[in-house]
Amino acid sequence: MDHIISPVQEELIRAACGLAAKKEFNHLLYIGDLSLSEDLVKAKSVARKKLVQAVASDVQRGLIEAMGTPTISLPSYTMPRPEKFKIALVGGIAKGLFVAGDVVLGMLTRRPTAYPDTLLVVTIGDEGPNSVDTGFGVVGTERIPSTVLETLIDLAVSISVEGWEGHPIGTMLVVGDTTAVMEKSRQLTLNPFQGYSETEKNILNHDVRAAIKNFAVLDGAFVIREDGVVLAAGRYLKFEEEEGLDVPLGLGSRHVVAAGLSADTEAIAIVVSQTSGDVRVFQNGKCQLQIHPEQRYHRGTVEMEQDGFLNTSKDATPVAQVRSTKTTGKGHTVKTRDSK
Repeated sequence: MDHIISPVQEELIRAACGLAAKKEFNHLLYIGDLSLSEDLVKAKSVARKKLVQAVASDVQRGLIEAMGTPTISLPSYTMPRPEKFKIALVGGIAKGLFVAGDVVLGMLTRRPTAYPDTLLVVTIGDEGPNSVDTGFGVVGTERIPSTVLETLIDLAVSISVEGWEGHPIGTMLVVGDTTAVMEKSRQLTLNPFQGYSETEKNILNHDVRAAIKNFAVLDGAFVIREDGVVLAAGRYLKFEEEEGLDVPLGLGSRHVVAAGLSADTEAIAIVVSQTSGDVRVFQNGKCQLQIHPEQRYHRGTVEMEQDGFLNTSKDATPVAQVRSTKTTGKGHTVKTRDSK
């Protein structure tokens, strides 16, 4: 079973702890739901003090936090190791656990209920050849609570994986700087969130997230305030297009609008591609993060109880990064329907 540690995995964990103890490393990020015993990571060791754990199971998260280890939430979907690493890093930055310049040593697992079998190293915000260039140092803002940003990324992954009645859909979630965003947009359809109290339309509410999944089939974008309150759905966005937008080749108008609006305002735009299912996060006119979701698994099956753990599919080969192009022009407006 996955939760039986092999000699190779045991040696890998010990090697990672030895590396993490060196001053060159600021954090040891373990991505997996299983606890690391004191036999593997000593209670008062340097590695234990630097340990942060990214967890999908709500039950396990509580147990691990009770042991004094900071945790980061992961979406309840199967993803390749690098994609889980990206989401964990973004969550860590949003919570203030990681800052620009930090060197993070990652221990990654094939499944949440398996022990680590892979090591990755990244420098936050570093674009050097020996690090992962995904803009980890700039995703997020002090005005957007970490719980809101993490929930929106989780929601975007969920929309990508589940679609609508088995069919893929694309959508855009815009969070932050809502005064400017509303001024630069107009309503395409009746706003389904109008007339409800703020408590009844906050994305931290499970029912509201379920409603967003249903309304994602509408044209336009969702506009979400910094505190998670959904102000509108079906917004037609516009922006003054200018040089400096960094949009990967082959992407459609929804992504161009996301890049442009994030350049014109202080908002963050999260786009789900209808064509590929990829989730992209735009900030300051650039795609700062790209996630490739895979097949879904259920949170309930990874809880530590009764008769074992879930078997999920093997990780897919990570998709190569595409080249980018800059856009030019003025007064650009785009309707997001049927766009990539």
